[in-house]
Amino acid sequence: DAQSACRDSLPRWEESQAEGTDPAEPLWTSLADGRVRLRIDNSCPQTPITVHQMFKESLEKYGSLNALASKKNGKWEKITFSEYYCLSRKAAKSFLKLGLERFHSVAILGFNSPEWFISAVGAVFAGGIVTGIYTTNSPEACHYIAHDSKTNIMVVENQKQLEKIMQIWARLPHLKAVVLYKDSIPERHPNLYTMEEFLELGDDIPDTTLDDIINSQRPDQCCVLIYTSGTTGKPKGAMLSHDNITWTSAHCSRAGDMQPAEVQQESIVSYLPLSHIAAQIYDLWTGIKWGEQVYFAEPDALKGSLINTLREVQPTSHMGVPRVWEKIMEKLKDASAQSGFVKKKMLSWAMSLSLERNLNGSSSSDLKQLGARLADWLVLAKVRGALGLSGCHKHFSGAAPLNTETLHFFLALNITLYEAYGMSETTGPHCLSGPYLYRQNSCGKPAPGCRVKLVDKDAEGNGEICFWGRTVFMGYLNMEDRTKEAFDEEGWLHSGDLGKLDKDGFLYVTGRIKDLIITAGGENVPPIPIEDAVKKELPIVSNAMVIGDKKKFLSMFLTLKSELDPDTSDPTDILTEQARDFCQRAGSKATRVCEIVAARDPAVFGAIQRGIDRVNRAAANRAQRIQKWRLLPRDFSISGGELGPTMKLKRLTVLEKYRREVDSFYEE
Repeated sequence: DAQSACRDSLPRWEESQAEGTDPAEPLWTSLADGRVRLRIDNSCPQTPITVHQMFKESLEKYGSLNALASKKNGKWEKITFSEYYCLSRKAAKSFLKLGLERFHSVAILGFNSPEWFISAVGAVFAGGIVTGIYTTNSPEACHYIAHDSKTNIMVVENQKQLEKIMQIWARLPHLKAVVLYKDSIPERHPNLYTMEEFLELGDDIPDTTLDDIINSQRPDQCCVLIYTSGTTGKPKGAMLSHDNITWTSAHCSRAGDMQPAEVQQESIVSYLPLSHIAAQIYDLWTGIKWGEQVYFAEPDALKGSLINTLREVQPTSHMGVPRVWEKIMEKLKDASAQSGFVKKKMLSWAMSLSLERNLNGSSSSDLKQLGARLADWLVLAKVRGALGLSGCHKHFSGAAPLNTETLHFFLALNITLYEAYGMSETTGPHCLSGPYLYRQNSCGKPAPGCRVKLVDKDAEGNGEICFWGRTVFMGYLNMEDRTKEAFDEEGWLHSGDLGKLDKDGFLYVTGRIKDLIITAGGENVPPIPIEDAVKKELPIVSNAMVIGDKKKFLSMFLTLKSELDPDTSDPTDILTEQARDFCQRAGSKATRVCEIVAARDPAVFGAIQRGIDRVNRAAANRAQRIQKWRLLPRDFSISGGELGPTMKLKRLTVLEKYRREVDSFYEE
């Protein structure tokens, strides 16, 4: 099990107190050069190590294996762990040459690539702090992060990102240089380098200079900054220590059953934003720890090219945020809607058999088990092959809760989605599911040596989830008050999420405290179950958002499923195949969103109202019924501001953007 794996995976050390964890240190800090006491649990006492120590251990085991693969002119170019380590050292020396100061940051602004990884590792080796910036950020948002983290060097992908930095460089007193890693430099500018030029800069820095810096690093010091996407107020820079990174890479991945390369080298596809902790810990740091081969997707992965990469790579493990799994589901439903009668019937037969077997487990009859196996061989294996997931043994979902419809859809394809749960402030996953730790709708159990408790529980056993363990972050950079608010007196981190535990210790996340709607009548209404129920009843609906905080009744915004613009990923006015299918069944010829919304298409409006009525009939009480609803003219998107970079709904932004529409619900 994961606990014993934890004890066996690393050498036991004699010291009772690991080097660099002084019991007199505080549990948190808001200073970039601060140190903290580590929350070491006797059940998992691995000696704290730095990122460099972790890489050196892996180098000895995996040096000759391929580490990173990226597409150049239609061919995969690969580098080994030995080459990766040497390039990271080269980058570290060049950062030093450019004047990177201790505990100042190297900010990286670009899509996932070998250069991203090498710059990140090099920054840490050189004693800096690596800070990812979302490629969707505005120049002002980039300025906030670069200023807050005292960025000395900025590594940017292309012309588009460089232009943002050129607009703000004059207002960044700490910024000494910018490195461009994809495009060529349009016009020369002092302190602007291509990646090739940059990597040669530090050639005259002696190895001993770099080694002295590496050897002075301690596991309880900061090496990574993750800026929370600021759905509430200004973004906060969550400081992660070497121990946060190395410990989480070792134990959370093993709890999810990721294999070390000496057992079987895992292949993964890197495509989610690395400025978000989920992708950074899963792709970058865990990849080093266990010797995984990381393939980089194309920058337009989320616009549709991801499936092509998956088909080519055939990964052994794949992680997506719920919106990614939902998009795959919608694509498959669209394809099925367009296929012939026989194909459609075969797929629904195979999926229903498979779902029944997966939900009922071994209690299904022998005949049904046989039928499900046959269905898998005849139909479902081909579908998984078309998705590029034939050789994939583990499918993870994190960053937001999965709805039951998506879970069941993939179970029906014989794909179990393992949910992980945590936050930037717990270095990503704190609780995990995996092949040996799975319960439907649960996000598993705390990783070895980690703990969870619920506070302020209600009658049903729902309480605020609190965390303890070596995943827990150091504090928010330059924000002492916000850091103090995050912890209680005993040093437990409060998540702001609601959840409950079953008798076996599996955790179920039931909502966000901040998202909880408290009606004018004082009723507590969690919005997500209602929104999920509406989306399940009405396959034409893309996003549903409940409104009703401090109001007399609940109302709802709905958006319709529309095709995405292939270049910008923004929603267009054209309905998806699935949405058009819904319209036809309702008796409408509409093919565009505007035809339904502007003309208040009676057939579609009637069908939507009947769906809402069905959801209302199943509501727990009167307070949880939707009294009024409205179709918005355009689906939510990142560029529209309604969704954050990982597709999370920004409820406050929606309320602000559509304030007039909200008010119209409640005018007497």
